[in-house]
Order: sequence, then structure tokens, then C-alpha cells
Amino acid sequence: QVQLVESGGGLVQAGGSLRLSCATSGRTFSSYAVGWFRQAPGKEREFVAAISRSDGTVYYADSVKGRFTISRDNAKNTVYLQMNSLKPEDTAVYYCAARRAVTTTVSLYDYWGQGTQVTVSS
Repeated sequence: QVQLVESGGGLVQAGGSLRLSCATSGRTFSSYAVGWFRQAPGKEREFVAAISRSDGTVYYADSVKGRFTISRDNAKNTVYLQMNSLKPEDTAVYYCAARRAVTTTVSLYDYWGQGTQVTVSS
């Protein structure tokens, strides 16, 4: 069982930055790929970014490429999502999720955090 806890959300003006953290107490965190997803009101949950468990290969949605950066610190059992140049359309609840093999498909992730709200004002 992997328990994930997101933090770092908040209210920011357009053009600003936030860094989200996804932490786990699991001792085998380095054995899991981690993805970030978001869900805006009335919309389906969508892929944002993912990082593999082994070589750190990263994947991004086209909508965030060049603005968001995903990284991991296995020593701290934490994955980060650095979000720069935020836009009002980035407003959503952001979730992190884990599974053994990296994928961009929402439904294939096994473990989920509770989410953290990100609101970008114009």
C-alpha cells in the first residue's frame, strides 16, 4: 500500500509560480512511477506530468510543456511539480498518483492522494 499526500496548492496570480509536493511514507517509493493529474469543475481528470521510477524519464501534457517541471527526490520520498507562468486555465484540484510502470493514462494508476487546490486569478 502506498499513501500519498499532496501539498503546496494555493491562490496565485496569473504569471506566478507554485511548487506542489507529493510525499509518501512508503519505504519502496523509488519502485513507483508517479504522475500528476488535475481536475477542474465539470471536467474530467486529465494528465499533467509523470516521471518514471528508474531513469527519471518525464512526460508532459502539451498544455503545460515548457511551464511545468516534474522531479523526484527518492531520498525524501517526494515528487515535485514546479509550475511557472501559471494561467487561469490551470485552476484545478491537482492529484498525484503512483503505479509501478509510468503511463499518462489516468485510469491505470493504483494509488492516489487526496488532492490540493490550485487557483490562478487573472
